[in-house]
Amino acid sequence: MNSVMTRRRWTLAALASLALAAGCASPLPADYAAEKPVLDLKTYFNGPLTAHGIFTDRSGRVVSRFTVAMTGTWDGAKGTLDERFSYSDGRSERRVWRLTDLGGGRYEGRADDVIGVAQGIAAGNALNWRYTLALPVDGRIWHVQFDDWMHLMDERVMLNKARMSKFGIDLGEVTLSFSKP
Repeated sequence: MNSVMTRRRWTLAALASLALAAGCASPLPADYAAEKPVLDLKTYFNGPLTAHGIFTDRSGRVVSRFTVAMTGTWDGAKGTLDERFSYSDGRSERRVWRLTDLGGGRYEGRADDVIGVAQGIAAGNALNWRYTLALPVDGRIWHVQFDDWMHLMDERVMLNKARMSKFGIDLGEVTLSFSKP
């Protein structure tokens, strides 16, 4: 009788663990397929844009504030997004993304400080980018993973939230608001 109860407890514990793991599963781009307006990167990232953002550490403390002046251009399936960052502490940097529309809502992105290729999937009003960024920190370069979500709110505004991690450890979050003139 005792072994039957033990097996039942293990079974219940396993089911509870599975339910907990399923509840913690990350969203998928397909979860947003019915959301409007539909995000088309070639339309939204075309011409001038401005973004305002913050970086928060894993405790939620704002570590950095910044603005980004961007210009996007497209030639067929190939795009360029030129980003110029201005930080509240006076620093500045530039990142130039070379984007490729692979069709079917799939995108690739490359930039000089991106390790390998960024992979993007768009559905409905959302885009999920996943990539590794070579990030300078205190005189060293860290390879930091980004799980980057963009949600188009209307034809002018898009919100962006990116989780940063290294070795699976959460480092913080970047939050941005993009706007078109």
